[in-house]
Amino acid sequence: MARLAITLGDPAGIGPEVVVKWLVRADTQAALAAGDLQLVLVGTPATLASGIQVATRAGLTAAVAAAGLAECAVLQTFDAATTASVCVLDTGAPLSQDIEFGVVNALCGAAAVRAVEAAAGLCLEGQVAGMVTAPINKASVNASGCSDIGHQEMLARLAGVDWTATMLMTPGLRVAHLSTHKSLAQAVAYVTRDSVLSKLELVHQTLTRWGLPAPRIAVAALNPHGGEDGLLGREEIDELVPAVRDACTKGIDAQGPIPADSVFNRAINGEFDVVLALFHDQGHIAIKVHDFHNSVTATLGVPFIRTSVDHGTAFDIAGQGIADATGMAAAVSAAHALSLGRLADFQPMGQS
Repeated sequence: MARLAITLGDPAGIGPEVVVKWLVRADTQAALAAGDLQLVLVGTPATLASGIQVATRAGLTAAVAAAGLAECAVLQTFDAATTASVCVLDTGAPLSQDIEFGVVNALCGAAAVRAVEAAAGLCLEGQVAGMVTAPINKASVNASGCSDIGHQEMLARLAGVDWTATMLMTPGLRVAHLSTHKSLAQAVAYVTRDSVLSKLELVHQTLTRWGLPAPRIAVAALNPHGGEDGLLGREEIDELVPAVRDACTKGIDAQGPIPADSVFNRAINGEFDVVLALFHDQGHIAIKVHDFHNSVTATLGVPFIRTSVDHGTAFDIAGQGIADATGMAAAVSAAHALSLGRLADFQPMGQS
C-alpha cells in the first residue's frame, strides 16, 4: 500500500476540481477499496467542498456521492494509525466564503503554501510515502508574502537542501532540467561546467535510487546545431563537453551535447533514459508536445518523493467544470511507482 499526501492547490484554480474528478474515477475507487492506496488530502475542508461543487455541476453527482467525499474524516493533525482510505488534513488556512474562481488572491496563495508545507512535513516525518501537488498560482503565492517562486523552491527550503532539479516525464520520455525558473538570459549564463556536472550527478543518483540502474543520460546542446564547432556559440566546447567528460570519469553514462532538435526524438526511440535540458522551455515543450495530458513533474534532490500535475491553475476555466483530471491521475501513478522504486513501471492509471 502507498500512503500519499495530495495537496489541493490554489482554491481559485482547477486544483480542487481535478483532485475530486480523479478521486471519483472508477480505477481510483478500486485502488482505494483494494487497499493499494491511502490518501491524505491536504488543504481545507472548504477547498475540498469547492472541488466537490464544481465536479457536481459537471455531472458527477452520483460518482461524488458514491465516493463519500463529503463525509470523509477531517483531521487537525495526522496520525499514522489512521485507517481511513481518504481523509482531509485541515491546514486551518483562513479563507473567505466567497473566493472568486480565476482571480489572484493572497488568501488563496497563503492556503496553497500552507498545504505544501504541511504535506512536506508529513513526508519528512515519514508519515507518508510521498506527496502529489495540485497546481498553485505564482502571482497569488507572491501576493501572500511568500518569496518562493514555485514548488521546487518551497520544497528545497523546507527540506534544507541547496541542489534540486525538475524532471518532467510522460510515457516514452523523461527530461530533467538544468534550470527552470530563470529568465532565458540567466539560464544561458547558468550553463557552466560545474553546474552541468552537478546536475548530471543528481540525475544519476536519483534515477538509480528510483530503480533505473546506470541510467543513460543525454545532454542537450544549447546552441543551434550544437554550436557548429564554435561558429554559433562556444558553450558546447567550453562547458558542456568538459562536463560530460567529467561525468563519464565518475562512472555516469552521459553523452552529448546533442543538438536539441534531435535529442528528444532519439530518447523517445529508446536510445536514452533521460535527457538533460538546459532551460525551462527546451525541456517542457518537448514533453508537452509528446504527451501533454499524461506529463508529470517530479522533484529531484529533496529527501522524499514529490510529483505534480504538469499544468497550471488554468484561471481561464476554473470553476466551469471542464478541467481534465488526466494529469492528476498520472501524477499519482508516478508517485506510487517511485515510492516502490519502480520508475520504469510508471504508467498512468487506467492505461496499460
